[in-house]
Amino acid sequence: MFKWNLREIVVMSALAVVFAIVYLLFFQVGNVMVGIMGPIGYEPIFGIWFIVSIIAAYIIRKPGAAFIAETIAAFVEVLIGNVNGPRLIVSGMIQGLGAEIVFAATGWKRYSVWVLMAAGMGSSVFSFAWGYYLSGFAALSPTYVFWMFTIRLISGAVLAGLLGKYISDTLAKTGVLHGMALGKELKRKQAA
Repeated sequence: MFKWNLREIVVMSALAVVFAIVYLLFFQVGNVMVGIMGPIGYEPIFGIWFIVSIIAAYIIRKPGAAFIAETIAAFVEVLIGNVNGPRLIVSGMIQGLGAEIVFAATGWKRYSVWVLMAAGMGSSVFSFAWGYYLSGFAALSPTYVFWMFTIRLISGAVLAGLLGKYISDTLAKTGVLHGMALGKELKRKQAA
């Protein structure tokens, strides 16, 4: 059950590269939002930076999928030009770990919408703790930090969890994931 095949590795890697590009584009969107709203500007879109961990785990359903996909995406994002450099790779690892822990808690066996949303929130919690340490959130008012955290939790649940499920389910319906765990599940449901 936990042994990876070549197709799963290729799909996970391809997803990571695609979302590295998406992440880099959203970095620019976030910069504009911060310019308008201040530090809280990133929070409404922060969940997008966790989405590949949710998608990869939901499609492949094996230990490490969330963590590895997010780490590869961060590495690729650095290679294609994110100004944060190697520190971003650590951030990706932390975000992937936040999602991976939620999937591990289910034994990598449950992938309901609630588990996917919880995984997005797990990434939110881990990334916020890292950001609190790295970005000096302690200098901000506790109320402001509370709202930053709350908005990030919602963003993780909605953008990573719900949007990740929708993207994955849409891909599965095209038939391109027929050899993946999600594709097999969809085929079983259609046959029933």
